[in-house]
Amino acid sequence: MLTFKRHLINDDYSIRQALEKLNELASDAILFVVDEENHLLGSLTDGDIRRGLIKGLGIDSNVKVFIQPNPKYIDKSNYTVEEVISFRENQFKIIPVLDANHKVVNIINFRVLDSYLPVDAVVMAGGKGTRLRPHTLTVPKPLLKVGDKSIIDYNVDRLIKFGIDDFWISIKYLGEQLVNHFGDGKDRGVNINYIEEDVPLGTIGAVGLVNNFQHEYVLITNSDILTNLNYEDFFNDFIEKNADMSVVTVPYQVDIPYGVLETKDGQVMSLKEKPTYTYFSNGGIYLVKKSLLEHIPKNKFYNSTDLMEFLMGNGGKVISYPIRQYWLDIGKPEDFQKAQEDIKKIRF
Repeated sequence: MLTFKRHLINDDYSIRQALEKLNELASDAILFVVDEENHLLGSLTDGDIRRGLIKGLGIDSNVKVFIQPNPKYIDKSNYTVEEVISFRENQFKIIPVLDANHKVVNIINFRVLDSYLPVDAVVMAGGKGTRLRPHTLTVPKPLLKVGDKSIIDYNVDRLIKFGIDDFWISIKYLGEQLVNHFGDGKDRGVNINYIEEDVPLGTIGAVGLVNNFQHEYVLITNSDILTNLNYEDFFNDFIEKNADMSVVTVPYQVDIPYGVLETKDGQVMSLKEKPTYTYFSNGGIYLVKKSLLEHIPKNKFYNSTDLMEFLMGNGGKVISYPIRQYWLDIGKPEDFQKAQEDIKKIRF
């Protein structure tokens, strides 16, 4: 992940210094001029410099006299995916992200990112992975390698690709290895916090311990999944259907090799010859409105299915998002072996 600070230049720099930075950026050649506290003052491109020089400004002049003073930007505290899509479709390649104080906190580069979702991500990584022993005796399952990367890295990198930059990782078993692996996330251009489970809290209970999510929507995912899910489409489906919670589901088809009779009170109502039934299983990835997470009890064992049942029983809208892309839950040795083969041909 390229650090966004390479696109920033202080307002006391000269155009000569700006040209040096623009040359280093190559095809990503745009700078955002900031003051000493990172407040955005304007943008600067090769074209801005060329027009300034034509007007008689000098190469040693201050950058402030060349800048475009009102560049497009995204307000991190208040934006929609529609805005992001509009920028992308209108060929805005590089967009600054500002906080509530108009300070640059990130840069969206659509050459690197597919989207910029207004979502916090919680990655559940506290399990012991007992079914994968002896592999997990000294290494937590999320850090097991599939190909040349750990399982959890595929998940985090995929989420980063969709612009998620606020992460929470739930840890317990050998959790210090995960902390050492990721640190605070700065080398990946994101923020990573940790939720430490003193006792096992189920598949979603640890989420109830967080009280400072940055966005109104929270994505929760198991860390032992391999998927190339389109997270933007998942998010848009959630918004369009005005859901309270969305569950990624995996379709399974069951072929019945016989004719099936459907009966009522012993009377045959219909006959289906060798039918195929499709069922949907829980894919371990969820999107939830932040306000509803207050229903998760503190420091108690609580599963995602408990939250689903609570919402459905209290008028909430829980929807299914059938996954159309690759998905694999690495739970058993045969799954781990399949992942090693699949990774050679699946694009993430």
